[in-house]
Formats: sequence, C-alpha cells, structure tokens
Amino acid sequence: MLMFRGVALVATAITMGLVAGLFYAYTCSVMPGLARTDDRTFVSAMQRINVAILNGWFAACFGGALVLTVLSVILHLQTDGRPVLPWIVAALVLYVVMLVITMGINVPLNNALDAAGDPDRVADLAAVRERFEAAWVRWNLIRTLACVAAFGCVTWALVVYGRTGLPDGP
Repeated sequence: MLMFRGVALVATAITMGLVAGLFYAYTCSVMPGLARTDDRTFVSAMQRINVAILNGWFAACFGGALVLTVLSVILHLQTDGRPVLPWIVAALVLYVVMLVITMGINVPLNNALDAAGDPDRVADLAAVRERFEAAWVRWNLIRTLACVAAFGCVTWALVVYGRTGLPDGP
C-alpha cells in the first residue's frame, strides 16, 4: 500500500495535466482559430468537436483525474502522508470547481449548440454563435485556470512527497 501512494499521485498528475492541457489548447488555439472563421464554419466545427471529444481517451483522463485525486487524498490521510495532503485536497477542490463549470455551463452550451441543428438549415447562424461563443470562451478560460491550478497543486504535492522521505517516495 505504501508504494501505491506514489503511483496514485503520479497517475493523478498525469491525468490532471492532460485535462489541463486540453482546456489550455482550447484557450490558446482552438477558440482563437475558430473566432476567425465564418458563422457556419464555427458552428459546424464546434458541433463536430463536441461529438468527437466524447471518447474513451477523454473519459479516462477527465473522470480518472477525479477518481485518482480522491484516491490520493484517501491514501495520504495517515499521519505520515499528511505533509502532502493539503496540496492534494486543494487540487481536488480546484478540480471540482472545473467540473462544476464544465457540467453546469460548458456542457449545456454545447448541448444548445447541438440542438440548433444542421448549420446548413439554421436560419440565423450568427444568433446561434452569439448565444454560444463569448460565454463558452469566458467559462473555458475560468475552468482552464482552475484545472491548471489543480495540476500545479498536484505537482507541488509530488515535490513535497519526494522531500518528506516517505517510505514509498520516489
């Protein structure tokens, strides 16, 4: 079990880092790139991206980061794991903030965009885009910052873990 702590913490960092990187990529490249397109291209591309992202690789990291962070908290509840615990708990809180934003704002916006239908049949694509783009971009930035901060906390937890000389430290 002692060795499992370090493995769980590394797996937490990897999955959380991948999710943070995904959101960061949207913030830095995907959405700025799509902002330079016409309404039809924007709506069509986002609809397709929203379908494509629902895959096993994404689910494994997105859900795995939460499960592994909770597991890491549990594994570090014992006295010898306590120096690491505040950083893992902070990461968990920040990741939950990201999840609340994603499930409460970004996913409903994605669903509304999908419900608009085939871009070739939408009478007012500009209005569809208007209802989606600014809000989605704003909340994506906020969830990106929360997720990157969570990743930073997990990264620091790994540093503390290594410095404390725990029996199963790296």
